[in-house]
Amino acid sequence: MMQSILKIAAASMVFVAISVQAEDLRAGKNFMPTKVYSEAEDNAVLEAFAGLRVADVSDGMDFVGLANIGLMDPAIHPLWKDAKHYAHRFIGVAVTVRYVPSQKPAKGGDMSYEEYRAWEGAWYNELSPEPFTELIRPGTALIIDEAPAADVGSIGSYNILAWHLAGAVGVVTDATSRDTDEIITQQVPLYFREPGRGIRPGRNEVESVNRPVVVGGVLVNPGDIIVADGDGVIVVPREHALRVAEFAHRILESDKSGRRSLYEQSGREQDASLQ
Repeated sequence: MMQSILKIAAASMVFVAISVQAEDLRAGKNFMPTKVYSEAEDNAVLEAFAGLRVADVSDGMDFVGLANIGLMDPAIHPLWKDAKHYAHRFIGVAVTVRYVPSQKPAKGGDMSYEEYRAWEGAWYNELSPEPFTELIRPGTALIIDEAPAADVGSIGSYNILAWHLAGAVGVVTDATSRDTDEIITQQVPLYFREPGRGIRPGRNEVESVNRPVVVGGVLVNPGDIIVADGDGVIVVPREHALRVAEFAHRILESDKSGRRSLYEQSGREQDASLQ
């Protein structure tokens, strides 16, 4: 009799534990922790990657057993290229943000200018702000997971320049940007899918900051190393970064040595690609 009572009690305790866990899950739970790195740690790994190209880093990923991992969809491409000094290239540490399509109705049509701008401002401040700006520091690569298929310009000429002035070396999004002519003139590195026209109000909302995101079909964790150039974008998991960089530098130096010889044979003047 006592054994039966104990079994029933144990079963009840398990049921209660499962019920509590279910309630916790129902409220939402993140299963992938965000690892935090100091600015000194970021600077050290950025120094290790200095001068590397996407192709070299891809070879380094092969070397550590991560072939075909971290390579973003080639559709994520640079808005502009500098074939002389390669100013469109960048290497940075990921800070991430995720925007999602909104289910809230847009306003407009029967509003005055002042009413519309007030609604617009409230949306920017309350539903679709830029809380990640506080995390930007020298060497940041801002990674934006945007509302899929939305014609929305979360990136524009004003905010991308402000991010750049705060220390962001480049921006990557799996969606759109507006003001592309001005961004080209400003020469801020941007890798994106296509131009967008609309503004955020009525279109998207911010969902999370510095959480894992998927951009260009690739997982990006905050703190990962982002390398971008004319070949596209590659994401290096932070825990493998130093070994990847060490191998990649050996590949790069071998390539430069071989091409220097070819330049000499052909009488070509050395350019920035050999420096």
